[in-house]
Amino acid sequence: MGDHLIWFENLRRGDVAQVGGKNASLGEMIATLGPKGIRVPPGFATTSDAYRAFIAENGLGPVIRETMTALAEHRITLQEAGRSLRRAVEAGHWPAATAEAIRAAYRALGQRLGQDTPSVAVRSSATAEDLPDASFAGQQETFLNVTGEAALLAACRRCYASLFTDRAITYRQIQGYDHEDVALSVGVQMMVRSDLAGSGVMFSIDTETGCDRFVLISAAWGLGENVVQGAVDPDEYQVFKPFVDRPTLNPVVAKDLGAKEIKMIYGGAGEAVTRNVPTSRAERAGFVLEDAEILDLARQACVIEAHYGTPMDMEWAKDGITGDLFIVQARPETVQSRRGGAVLTSATVTPAGPALVTGLSVGNSAAAGRACLIESAADIERFVDGAVLVTSTTDPDWVPIMKRAAAIVTDHGGRTSHAAIVSRELGLPAVVGTGTATQLLHDGQDLTVSCAEGDRGVVYGGIGRIETEELALDTVPETRTKVMLNVADPSAAMRWWRLPADGVGLARMEFLINAVIRAHPLALLGYDAIPDPELRAALDRVTRGYDDREAYFVETLSRGLGRIAAIWYPNPVIVRLSDFKSNEYAELLGGHLYEPSEENPMIGLRGASRYYSDAYRAGFALECRALKRLREEMGFDNVVVMVPFCRSPEEADRVMEVMAENGLERGRNGLQLYVMTEIPSNVIRADEFAERFDGFSIGSNDLTQLTLGVDRDSEALAHVFRERDPAVLWMIETAIARARAAGRKIGLCGQAPSNDPDFARLLVAAGIDSISVTPDSFLAVKRNVAAAEAG
Repeated sequence: MGDHLIWFENLRRGDVAQVGGKNASLGEMIATLGPKGIRVPPGFATTSDAYRAFIAENGLGPVIRETMTALAEHRITLQEAGRSLRRAVEAGHWPAATAEAIRAAYRALGQRLGQDTPSVAVRSSATAEDLPDASFAGQQETFLNVTGEAALLAACRRCYASLFTDRAITYRQIQGYDHEDVALSVGVQMMVRSDLAGSGVMFSIDTETGCDRFVLISAAWGLGENVVQGAVDPDEYQVFKPFVDRPTLNPVVAKDLGAKEIKMIYGGAGEAVTRNVPTSRAERAGFVLEDAEILDLARQACVIEAHYGTPMDMEWAKDGITGDLFIVQARPETVQSRRGGAVLTSATVTPAGPALVTGLSVGNSAAAGRACLIESAADIERFVDGAVLVTSTTDPDWVPIMKRAAAIVTDHGGRTSHAAIVSRELGLPAVVGTGTATQLLHDGQDLTVSCAEGDRGVVYGGIGRIETEELALDTVPETRTKVMLNVADPSAAMRWWRLPADGVGLARMEFLINAVIRAHPLALLGYDAIPDPELRAALDRVTRGYDDREAYFVETLSRGLGRIAAIWYPNPVIVRLSDFKSNEYAELLGGHLYEPSEENPMIGLRGASRYYSDAYRAGFALECRALKRLREEMGFDNVVVMVPFCRSPEEADRVMEVMAENGLERGRNGLQLYVMTEIPSNVIRADEFAERFDGFSIGSNDLTQLTLGVDRDSEALAHVFRERDPAVLWMIETAIARARAAGRKIGLCGQAPSNDPDFARLLVAAGIDSISVTPDSFLAVKRNVAAAEAG
């Protein structure tokens, strides 16, 4: 094909100057990763020489130069400059040799595919796009479902013209590229029939925290442009990378069902080549990908990342005819992979008003400002610098104002949408996929946009107080005593992955049941017998995407705990069985049907006594199934199970009997069982408990409460509630001594060691094995422990 185009299989990643980063990467994968199972649709790329020949053939060089000079001198606007250059390019004619080369290659591609007029995707690949120091991908156009030689030549010409969209011109100005130094290659690629299935975006790194242990996948029905542009709220999946090559495991640690209200499909005769249509009720209620497909994509992501030696940003498509999964783009991720790991920045928000809307958080910072609500790109000129941009969705045309915003809020889009990617690049907090922001927020409204609360982004009314703290991780001292973390929310835990913690000393199962599952396990089991249609409808909503309500509980709980276990794998993660009190269980969906009304639930049907009771035994079986799945099917054998509020060794025997009935037997597959030390009887009979458990964890709050007979929630008795009371200290020191004498591990979960260096010294002197604290206290406790060990 001479100097005009090159088949993908003849390209390598070093050919960026000829065909741009996008096409060079496609060629690299086809040529080198096919034997490793990476499927890339075949095709070819026009060269930068072909672009320059087109520009010369039509005398466009001086036109571009003069127009850009006029723009730089403010004699014309950005919109005027872009519009005039696009018209000039689209009016140009092809050099005969270039046109014939494209036609001949298209016919040859058809022969390879066994089709006379194959449908192709026509993608722009600028020679300066997707370089390691630039990640504003998508500046030029893509055209899907292009059929026929004439349509292909027209689409290629429109790709050339898209080098002069307002967003592309702005992008080059931001990056400092000379407009005449940038050329454009056009990739022509077999169209994957994802209009009949689904497609999306995939990162081999967590996009918000930079945690390199996960693959993040977004998926929607139909062609992929809706996901990229943020026009649809996609499903999101997360996979633990170290386990993807172990075929007996299923390390999918997150599956979030998106609304997926529309899908892009092929247009019919006389219509545009693609069009959006509403999805069916079944499509909205179901996941786009099965677990096996999620794992297939994650494996491909790991292979591609290993080949390139850097975290990658990829687009994928599933062919609805063959069922094959293809990688249609791959480029280096350039935001999280470039951030240093020596400093951990965290933000704390004190709202000044109520939460107005919520969505997915992008980044981990926060910002405040006045809302500027813009629903159309035609109105972006009225954007006010420093405002909070509120809109339905964004595309690359919005970049010029996004970089002037304090924060961004959208109705639609997921973590891999255009709004999310650009916000991340610009370092702006963004809350995407709120669903209702443009309906509930108004121009000029004071807002605080918080992405500092985990996966859930919140937009508050008013100008709140935002405090930012930087934690230096390169000066953390080494200690003999293990310092672990107390966590509950998996998304919030992900933000602390860089902390050099020795594992998790307390993972609270009840948080996931309350905040994520939201339904009482017995209501899920007894759904058919529930007479209230409104309650059944509410249960249907929370279990959407699952045919089996028991599976919903088991899989959702195991995946949530799996995210926590994965972050610190292979360090131990101690999961406490659900420790709701009966009044708290009653607040779950359907809980009022199954929970007793107790005068003092703090010391009522709680902890161990609940698990073997006839009233809750079937619900506890679901907890056990989730933990068994977590350890044996997902592979997180670092999980230790802990029994709370166990009043006697005899009660421990009954709990362990029920656990064994449900596949959780101490010692089997390395399973360790711990017991909370939070009741005086746990200390008094510690030797007997040590015969049954592998370790102890002191719950200082309940132990103080029950030793002193003080309600820990009583304001009137707050002055009496003291962990440093001699009676409480005797309990703690005795528990440590008896555990050590029995050869059992023992730790403490509580805040006292962070607030009181003397308390840390007492624990270290007593010989405690570990101390577990909230992540924001970790560094203070680590330093206090190091000082105590140094004497």
